[in-house]
Amino acid sequence: MTALREDVAAALRAAGLDPAEVERVVRTALDEDLAFGPDVTTESTVPADAVATGDVTPRSVGVLAGVHVAAAVFDLVGGPAVETLVHEADGATTEPGLPVLTVTGPTRALLTAERTALNLVCHLSGIASLTHQWAEAIAGTGAAVRDTRKTTPGLRALEKYAVRCGGGVNHRMALGDAALVKDNHVAAAGGIAAAVEAVRTTAPHIALEVECDTLDQVREAIAAGVQLVLLDNFSTADTRTAVELVRGTGVRLEASGGLSLDRAAEVAATGVDYLAVGGLTHSAAVLDLGFDLR
Repeated sequence: MTALREDVAAALRAAGLDPAEVERVVRTALDEDLAFGPDVTTESTVPADAVATGDVTPRSVGVLAGVHVAAAVFDLVGGPAVETLVHEADGATTEPGLPVLTVTGPTRALLTAERTALNLVCHLSGIASLTHQWAEAIAGTGAAVRDTRKTTPGLRALEKYAVRCGGGVNHRMALGDAALVKDNHVAAAGGIAAAVEAVRTTAPHIALEVECDTLDQVREAIAAGVQLVLLDNFSTADTRTAVELVRGTGVRLEASGGLSLDRAAEVAATGVDYLAVGGLTHSAAVLDLGFDLR
């Protein structure tokens, strides 16, 4: 495999992606496909000097994410001999039958890269499409839908990028860029106040969120001076009460657990700041895109 071309890397950076992270993911995926040698089917049936043009084309309506990632797959497999042309930017709504990416180069390289490219762009576009549904469901409420750490191992940066493409916002990327005190931390520390104090002592400047199961815990969290409270499996009525409890304090609220698209607007209308939806990344169906040689 070749190195990632600078123009392809620049396109990834412009989209808000780290080229090194994309290259890591793509190389790991290609290593699986090429673990036992080259693409024997393609090398048996396609002449070595054959050149072709192919299109990545949506077959259903959704929101794109990962078009430049797919282009990177073709680039890493085929190198300078492959030309890529992106027709639609990530975040765009697809129109079935209209190509979003065209690639030209050695036929063997295109067919070797095809499945890996589609695996990534279909998966990421599925996340963007589902996120868009949630964002549309709560539009006008002032709340935002955001992801969790319930991501596919090794794909977190790309999956969270796809959430942004769909109109969502990101929660913490890892365990060290923000603190989230959950029930097990509360139990280990001996209470919410003790847990908050322990985090503040260790990392005084880090963003701090506390998960609460009851309104009494919300009151404890407010008294402890937290910045963000996660309401875990709260009813709509209790969510409204929590909103009243934090009014004027500057504390933000995040609803989580028991959420569904048909309930999204109702919960968002209570006045919470975020709806945390793990399903954006762990349960999104892929968006159907295909690759066909002309």
